Amino acid sequence: MNNRQELNPMVRPDRPVVELWLMFFANKAAVLGLVLWLLVVFTAVFGLTIYTGDPFEMVGAPMTPPGAEFLLGTDYLGRDVLTGIIHGASITLAIGFSATICTVIIGVVIGVLAGYYGRWVDNLLMRVTEFFQVLPPMLFVMVLISLFTPSIYLIVLAIAVVSWTGMARLTRAEFLKIKELEYVTAERAMGARNASIMAKVILPNALPPLIVAVALNVGTAILFEAALSFLGLGDPNAYSWGYMIGSSREYIWDSWWTITFPGFAIFLTVLGVSLIGDGLNDALNPKLREL
Repeated sequence: MNNRQELNPMVRPDRPVVELWLMFFANKAAVLGLVLWLLVVFTAVFGLTIYTGDPFEMVGAPMTPPGAEFLLGTDYLGRDVLTGIIHGASITLAIGFSATICTVIIGVVIGVLAGYYGRWVDNLLMRVTEFFQVLPPMLFVMVLISLFTPSIYLIVLAIAVVSWTGMARLTRAEFLKIKELEYVTAERAMGARNASIMAKVILPNALPPLIVAVALNVGTAILFEAALSFLGLGDPNAYSWGYMIGSSREYIWDSWWTITFPGFAIFLTVLGVSLIGDGLNDALNPKLREL
């Protein structure tokens, strides 16, 4: 078995993709995470067809407790909490996925260039990475958003700016390890271009740890948005779960349900992502399962 096969279990003939999925589904915690995540996605996609009302609309008396009329109660303005949670699912997931995509693009590009070319390119890019790493993430995001009008796009960009460093370092480490292997040297000797080697030879073999990092980054982005909204720095026109918590934080003692239910939705979503990430880590790194 050659080095390329040994490095990436996804391309090993004795470990096909089907077996990797079987290993994933054999992990009960990972299956639970997948069920939770599918429930949230189902709510975000199909919930709007059931609850078509406007989450900003005042439909009842303020701070009505959960009951027959309003299953999860109303907030301090009389807005239905259940409608807000269903509509907020799509906004929250959109922020999580968008921020993760931006994080991956920035981090992978910088990590690939630093790990493959090394020398002064690596030194320059790693100094830039270290500069962003030493900045307090939440404080930096708060300052960035405070300088402009809060919006979903700005929040996504701000989260990506403080989150890409870990992805860059992970990608760089994988490229430094893989680029010295024999099959990469052979590709280079056959005249393959650097771009082709990076994209078609090294990157596919570096994917397993990156996939796990991407899964976990979605949960981190959701928590970031919730924290910003709680501090009053969220988009006031986007009815996310974080917005629900932030707008009702002053009334937590009078209407606990306005904080508890969206907070529990965030908890289940982040828990599901974390369990999926752990399951993928075990499936893509079989050595961990042997310990």
